[in-house]
Amino acid sequence: MKPLPLAPLALRSVEAFVFRWPVTTPVRTSFGTMRDRPALFIRATDVDGHSGWGEVWCNFPACGAEHRAQLVTTVMAPLLEGSEFTGPLQAFEHLTRRTVVLALQSGEPGPMAQTIAGIDLALWDLCARRAKQPLWRFLGGSSGRIGVYASGINPDQPEAMALAKRSEGYDAFKLKVGFGVGRDLANLHAMREAIGPYAALMVDANQGWTLAQAIEVVPRLERFNLGWLEEPLRADRPWCEWQKLRASTALPLAAGENIAGLQAFEDALSASALSVVQPDAAKWGGISGCWDVVARVHAAGARFCPHYLGAGIGLLASGHLLAATGGDGWLEVDANENPLRSMLSGALDHVEAGRADLGDAPGIGIDPDVEDLRRSFPTPP
Repeated sequence: MKPLPLAPLALRSVEAFVFRWPVTTPVRTSFGTMRDRPALFIRATDVDGHSGWGEVWCNFPACGAEHRAQLVTTVMAPLLEGSEFTGPLQAFEHLTRRTVVLALQSGEPGPMAQTIAGIDLALWDLCARRAKQPLWRFLGGSSGRIGVYASGINPDQPEAMALAKRSEGYDAFKLKVGFGVGRDLANLHAMREAIGPYAALMVDANQGWTLAQAIEVVPRLERFNLGWLEEPLRADRPWCEWQKLRASTALPLAAGENIAGLQAFEDALSASALSVVQPDAAKWGGISGCWDVVARVHAAGARFCPHYLGAGIGLLASGHLLAATGGDGWLEVDANENPLRSMLSGALDHVEAGRADLGDAPGIGIDPDVEDLRRSFPTPP
């Protein structure tokens, strides 16, 4: 991987916009249910009027989007506006350094890191747009074609959603498990019956099991020819537990969306427990922070498959990061209905034989209209 490019920045404004869509079918996980889909978008504008867009992770809790928007407006924007940087990487480091004590004092390292990540995505989009290049090429990538998979498939008749996504061009699928062994096994059987014995199928337990539970359940999953088992254990469990689980099964283990910081990812890779590493660039690191993580993932012989389960802007940014860094990873694309994703998914709206082409449009490839979004997703009373 090439070093991140320098791209001088003099910022005039950083703005935050919150939108919500009340879901028709709630999205269920082993730890909770999403009853609406929030999105927090960031628009960064330089002194010459060039703008870029980013997105901040804000799925849980339900009120998190508004809180993080206030962090952007009251904490992060004043640290950037009127300042000059050698590029987004220096701005990322500046924000991280200036807020590290505040994050400790407030007990909110997560929300702080998430807002910095979304701003970083916006700054890289701005720089690529200004250079009139797609973000994947601006970052040094050689192709905008990436593999994708349909994710977030709920435990209620999952085979129906899998078939619907297959008709849209997907050939890889990820099922949510952790709803009781009987139900999980029945769903896996139904999925295999629907998609066939060889289509790529992964499962995500969303941190739902203890080590003892996982060791008991995992042998019963092996017959389904799974591509990986994601987050079977809590993200805060010691790596020795992950190593014990890996030693007990041939199933590849995956995690990373709840890991934050380069050192934490280095610890994960040093444990040699993960075959698939899944940082979420809207949750920690943006492109600036994740760049070195991806390089280390590749060096360790693991797969980089970016985690993403939000709206369209962050999804596109994650796709461009994947394309720019190469490898054989896949981009996670939420299979559940969410207009905040589908209206803003740009080139990712077209999938053929499990792949999408991010194209040559500048930046992430879309230019959101704030007023149109406000009309489509009015603020609840």
